[in-house]
Amino acid sequence: MKRRLKQFGAVIFENIGWKVLALAIAVVLWVFVASEPELSSFTTVRLEYKNLPDDLEINSDPISNVVLELRGPSGAMRGVGESIRPTVVLDMSSARVGDRTYTIGDGNVKLARGVRLVRAIPSEVRFRFENRRTKTIPVEVRFNGEGQNGYVVAQYQVEPRDVQIVGPRSRVLRIAAAPTDLVDVSNVVGSSEFHVNLLVDDPYVRLQGSAEAVVRVTMKKK
Repeated sequence: MKRRLKQFGAVIFENIGWKVLALAIAVVLWVFVASEPELSSFTTVRLEYKNLPDDLEINSDPISNVVLELRGPSGAMRGVGESIRPTVVLDMSSARVGDRTYTIGDGNVKLARGVRLVRAIPSEVRFRFENRRTKTIPVEVRFNGEGQNGYVVAQYQVEPRDVQIVGPRSRVLRIAAAPTDLVDVSNVVGSSEFHVNLLVDDPYVRLQGSAEAVVRVTMKKK
């Protein structure tokens, strides 16, 4: 028993100077942190999401930013929103067709150590989900200036003739064609070729592949 106590004492007093110094530093740091004033602030962060099922599309007005009210020691709060940026990430793996409301709280807000969330503005966000739909639609060529120089369009060709669009089902089904930018033929008297862009007139629907078409026009006298 005495031998064990002796060994224990040797371990305790080995490098006693360094141990006392480390303890003193820890106490000073604790006192410093404990005495820091607590601050609150508002910061705006991007709303992000992950794990959205491949067969679903978001069909509601996008919510891109959330305001977070944060609180913590002044040292931890310093740099929040600049070098230390909180994040809000919603897990959409359980999303289904229809409306789904997500609460913004501690479970999906990542903060620096020592900083805590007081509230989020808004505290809840709602998304509407629809099945993804793909559809083939014709390209619609639009002309401008026809007849101004005494010539009109005799014939034209467009490549591609059809394009595919993808997006929320209800929006895709409403689109009948993909119109081109205006093709200006006001100065064409023979044949000419134009490279123009296509526009799907719905911000939730997108073209698959290239958004450019080639239009070849042949003009004739009125």
